[in-house]
Amino acid sequence: MLRENNIELKYGDKIIEFHLEEKNIINILSAQKIESLSDPSVRLEQLLEEPIKSPALAQLIRDKKAKTILIIVNDITRPTPYHILLPPLMKELEQTGIKKEDITFLIATGAHRGNTTEENIKIFGEELVSTYQFINHRCDDENLLDLGELRSGNRLLVNPILEKVDFIITTGVIVPHYIAGFSGGRKSILPGICGRETIEKNHANMVHPSAVTGNLIGNPVQDEMMEAIEKVKVDFNINVITDENSLIIDIVAGALTESWLQGVEVCRNTYFSPIKEKADVIFTSAGGYPKDINIYQAQKALENAYQAVKPGGTIVLVAECREGVGNSICQQWVEEAHSIEDIEERLKNRFVLGGHKAYAIAKVAKEVEIILLSSLNKEQIKKFFMKPVDTIEQALDLIQEKYGDDFKSYIIPSGSIVLPQLI
Repeated sequence: MLRENNIELKYGDKIIEFHLEEKNIINILSAQKIESLSDPSVRLEQLLEEPIKSPALAQLIRDKKAKTILIIVNDITRPTPYHILLPPLMKELEQTGIKKEDITFLIATGAHRGNTTEENIKIFGEELVSTYQFINHRCDDENLLDLGELRSGNRLLVNPILEKVDFIITTGVIVPHYIAGFSGGRKSILPGICGRETIEKNHANMVHPSAVTGNLIGNPVQDEMMEAIEKVKVDFNINVITDENSLIIDIVAGALTESWLQGVEVCRNTYFSPIKEKADVIFTSAGGYPKDINIYQAQKALENAYQAVKPGGTIVLVAECREGVGNSICQQWVEEAHSIEDIEERLKNRFVLGGHKAYAIAKVAKEVEIILLSSLNKEQIKKFFMKPVDTIEQALDLIQEKYGDDFKSYIIPSGSIVLPQLI
């Protein structure tokens, strides 16, 4: 946020403030100003009755004679307004005759850690958590269900609960994603509830030139995700698009592919921020907690900021990282690396989940300088090929030393979701 050249960037649960001269600011890059829905619950109720390219939810359940329902939900790293989404959905299921004990929530952790009970209560509310069964997906479960090979040869290993339910509902939020193009929709399945082997082979395609933020065409990561949902056969999808303040600007619901793609267009029109030139410096925040819960998640802000910075320029990233690196393999890769090239070579030799984030960070650090304000210790930050600072003022001092008083910058307050686009 920018107020008369006083800049505010989210850092965990706090705000970091500093001042820039007007001559140093090209622009503040934010999501397009779209009015949030005045009553999103009512909108969702309407969509459950008249979905996108699908019969009404109740009719689908009756036609399938479904008794057991699986609702796939996001983990703590994907802020989703479930306090708005779930009440209308649960009411509809109840009115359709589904018993509470026949509804299970599966948390699509992918290869992340599982949610704690406290986190579930914070995300979903105490009433739902005490009433329904919430299960964390475990990508290393020995009893994963094998749905056969995808066209690439990748085996589609999924959570075995799919065999025990009659009806599958996916939920989530659509934002730009650094290798899949966009989140939401099919990502509830792959990587959300897949085995580590499946996720690793899918994400290994991140080195493909089309596997970039905001692109779906010719993107092998995306193509494989779409093939996965054909095999899983999701019955209904509910996705939201939110603004930078997490207010819902649109909801899509219905057939998974069609509803998600409609949401993607809303997302594209919301989060793509056109620029006419690149800047010397980018000041960005991952967006505060939980988007900056660890460096593993905060990396997305680096990827987006990179689109707006000149070669050899500087990105100043504000990200608390209260849970440290967030992935032991990512940490191991940077601890053992002597150079950026070490990480690049390691990924080429063998793709490993966690290592792919080290690679993504190294790829940016190879081209530009990164200054990080976080709670990580200095040596750890240096291992990630970044310069540590204790305060934003120290970052400004480094900028002045490098550029003098006449640098040009962009400010990206919601770096994890706003994508600069050169026009």
